[in-house]
Amino acid sequence: MSTNESNAHLTTPTRLTGAEIVWATLVGEGVTDVFGYPGGAILPVYDALRKFPIHHVLVRHEQGASHMADGYARASGKVGVAIATSGPGATNLVTGIATAMLDSIPMVCITGNVSSKVLGTDAFQEVDITGITLPITKHNFMINRPEDIAPAIRYAFQIAKSGRPGPVLVDITKDAQQATAIFDFAAAKPAPYKPHPMLHCTSEHLAAAADLIRNAKRPIILAGHGIMRANAMEQVRTLAERMQIPVGTTLLGIGSFPASHPLNMGMMGMHGESWVNNAIQEADLLIACGMRFDDRVIGTPATYAPNAKKIHIEIDPAEINKNIKVDVALVGDLHHVLEQLLPLLPGRDGSAWINAINSSKGTAAVRDIRNLPDSGHLYAAHVMHDLWRITGGNAVVCTDVGQHQMWEAQYYRHDQPRTLITSGGLGTMGFALPAAIGAKIACPEKEVWVIAGDGGFQMTASELATIVQEKIKINIAVINNGYLGMVRQWQEFFYERNYQSTPLVSPDFVKLADAHGIPGIAVRDRGDLEAAVDEARGVEGAFLINFLVEQEDSVYPMIPAGSALHEMIRRPSHNPLIEKPEDE
Repeated sequence: MSTNESNAHLTTPTRLTGAEIVWATLVGEGVTDVFGYPGGAILPVYDALRKFPIHHVLVRHEQGASHMADGYARASGKVGVAIATSGPGATNLVTGIATAMLDSIPMVCITGNVSSKVLGTDAFQEVDITGITLPITKHNFMINRPEDIAPAIRYAFQIAKSGRPGPVLVDITKDAQQATAIFDFAAAKPAPYKPHPMLHCTSEHLAAAADLIRNAKRPIILAGHGIMRANAMEQVRTLAERMQIPVGTTLLGIGSFPASHPLNMGMMGMHGESWVNNAIQEADLLIACGMRFDDRVIGTPATYAPNAKKIHIEIDPAEINKNIKVDVALVGDLHHVLEQLLPLLPGRDGSAWINAINSSKGTAAVRDIRNLPDSGHLYAAHVMHDLWRITGGNAVVCTDVGQHQMWEAQYYRHDQPRTLITSGGLGTMGFALPAAIGAKIACPEKEVWVIAGDGGFQMTASELATIVQEKIKINIAVINNGYLGMVRQWQEFFYERNYQSTPLVSPDFVKLADAHGIPGIAVRDRGDLEAAVDEARGVEGAFLINFLVEQEDSVYPMIPAGSALHEMIRRPSHNPLIEKPEDE
């Protein structure tokens, strides 16, 4: 079926099989790429794919499909789509669905199930995937009639991208895929989205927030992931510049406010900058924009910003007063709320507060590439900062979870939104490589780097074959320290250096890449780093660099569990990366 023929189905009601209705509906929703793995219960859908202009990426594991759809959504702002069969195919999506749920990523997962006549009989590869995913989806559907497929998928897209985004699952029985029904795309359109009744800022609440901002002496903007989801980057920047308010970012908020902007203090929280955490504790006003006061951000709730009034601008009413009690709640779309709030704010002089924060940074030696020593030892900090310098900060970086994730957040400075793709809320190891594939397919014109630890990389390394099959250009940096690094760090700090089950034997990653047809190189010395990165960027296809870094380096600062935001473990003075302990 040609593109014109498939598009004709969108304007003319036509009798199609349920399988054809799946693809015709996806075409109508603007989908061009999907990520999946075929199997018996979804085979009718795969058989119909040849008739529709959609590019299918064959993954090597269904978890990869959900992470690819997630990375696609994060990089593009569109809805990502993953497809799997019943039973283990569906359950293999679960980790990726939970990852998307915790980070508010719009994603639609379509799974096949056994025929409706054998549902509930424990048929081969039958599983109650809607029951399994109920807690980790915004909504899910169980469809056993072909006429219900298009309405369910169209509604799934609306749910996934409206309000606070998230994943939606549509489970379709095999007989519904095989039967026929009239496909009417227009008639399947869901009712218009109605925002939650609480998504309304009264003039009194806006006035109260404006009054707090005008009278604050030590305000801070807390910039979260919701800024990018609401496309409110310009409004937040206007607020910061007009009122001269310094900005701290969450991990997922990195890129929502330019790292090079003089008002950007850096990342807050467990591994955030010490001056950011101290400033939050000393602030008299916090303006939380699209963030949810996660425990990794606030430390102990009872001791968090004890002298600060708090304004929370958030689209999800359930997040208001959930973790931190606030003084003014502005519930609604961040872009719209700030458009209402900004006219009430004429401007202010915040130089005294900004100067006080800047003076507390000291020399900030570990954040300045000119002060990073080159003693022949290779530290992960070298890799991150040099990658930032060589790429000009313009790459899309997809990280895994662990020490390297925090070092990337500290040393790679993101000026643009959607250029750091990482698992925040769930902390999913194995995320980086498949997410980078999704990001590259969403943005083929952009330079994409995977930054993964030697542990997480091995969890989804099978997707190297997907990179080769898809013929896409992705650069891969494995930060290889021979340990499950973040777990080892906790063992060092809190378990008397009992490195139980964290030393990690890995394959030769360069040979592993070569076995897939991907060239690579190992780097042990700082002096070889730039040439290796240049080589990776210069080849036409994918490239892997195995960075053999210092094994027992740790991420600083670090807030121990149960401690206040300002009670940070600081880098010891004997560490070769700095001259003085107060530098960080």
